[in-house]
Amino acid sequence: MAKKENKTNALRLLENSGIAFETHTYDVSDGLLDGVSVAAKCNEDPEQVFKTLVCVGDDGEHYVFVIPVAEKLDFKACARSVGVKSIAMIPQKELLPLTGYVHGGCSPVGMKKQFKTVFDETVVLFDTILVSAGRIGLQMEVSPDDLLRITDGITAPLTRPDR
Repeated sequence: MAKKENKTNALRLLENSGIAFETHTYDVSDGLLDGVSVAAKCNEDPEQVFKTLVCVGDDGEHYVFVIPVAEKLDFKACARSVGVKSIAMIPQKELLPLTGYVHGGCSPVGMKKQFKTVFDETVVLFDTILVSAGRIGLQMEVSPDDLLRITDGITAPLTRPDR
């Protein structure tokens, strides 16, 4: 019974779609919740652990960008990838009502509404990647192909080369 209670929307969707995944839990008691710390806690390369960022375009639409945890968004590249002139991060207080997820636990899978989702082009370099499973302290390891399919996602260059 406890296992079902621990299921997030993201994990339920993967399971119901027949997508193979593994979960990774990590300790949150030290307060180190940034992506690089999460990658270290999961004993994974930060290039293979991705964070989910939600932005709004100058067209008023919301967009989801999934990039390696140690990288920074290139806002111009992101805007080009979705065909708008500019984008900006949404205010943190809007994340939960918009997506159903909290900051630090936002998954590209299982949001309240399906938004256009773009993964950094480096996602294709890996057999599996880790993304949030929809809760702080829980990551899911999934094939990029499966993530692209379930999110109807695309790939594009999204990060700044200079960090």
